[in-house]
Amino acid sequence: MSILSLALTRRWLGWLAFTTVFAIACVALAQWQWARRVETVAEIRVVAQNWDAAPVALREVLPGDTPLDPDAEWTPVALEGEYLLDQQLLVRNRPLTGRPGFEVLTPLLLDSGEIFIVNRGWLPTGEAQDSPDVVPSPPTGTVEVIARLKPGEPTIAGRGAPEGQIATINLPELVERIEGGEVVAGAYGLLDSESPAAAERPTAALRPAPDEGPHLSYTFQWYLFALLGFIGFGWALRHEHRAMRAEETGVPIEPRKPRRPTDADIEDEILDAGSPRGS
Repeated sequence: MSILSLALTRRWLGWLAFTTVFAIACVALAQWQWARRVETVAEIRVVAQNWDAAPVALREVLPGDTPLDPDAEWTPVALEGEYLLDQQLLVRNRPLTGRPGFEVLTPLLLDSGEIFIVNRGWLPTGEAQDSPDVVPSPPTGTVEVIARLKPGEPTIAGRGAPEGQIATINLPELVERIEGGEVVAGAYGLLDSESPAAAERPTAALRPAPDEGPHLSYTFQWYLFALLGFIGFGWALRHEHRAMRAEETGVPIEPRKPRRPTDADIEDEILDAGSPRGS
């Protein structure tokens, strides 16, 4: 039987189908990893482009209540208004460098009458309760704020929060919850600076590290796995065909020739033969 005839048998066609499905799955995972890398590279580009840019007016970047353009994320905006301390909220489950904590959201009443949500930073969970030990107060009166724009977050099904806390920075929820003016629903801001400065403030947000992650190497690995699947299929098919030919002809498969010893192997044998026993 030729190797082609063997490959067209029902059993080997089944193995070929399995190998093909495995390869398709590997290619799909490779493309998914590549898409993740493209997204990550785009995010790195946006940070590099916007983080150190000069502050601009809010409505120059965020017209109306349309969602924030992804290319405008991290853009610094200049704001002026008064903090609404009585409507301040804590965002739960916000780890930082492995420590559990909260983020502090303080609404800022702008001169225009709108309310902009400012994330003033991170605080650790308290020693004896599920809330910070101390929440530093923001400056009182009129304050000039520089904040970097961020899109709102989705809700998380089944996750609630005690009074004065929220589970996620979901802007539609904050629109319904905060009183005193129309809440800007297109984005919120990460506090960069405020003038006059408070005596103490929560830990400021850190600049995202420009790390692509392992997505590129994983992409190549999945393509390699797909290729290795077909190589393994071909090797197994050829091995069985050789065994069948040997059985049909009565000629056993010749074992591989032993590896020719290298100079290093010969030297090791000489040293072993000359060394005393038991040493």
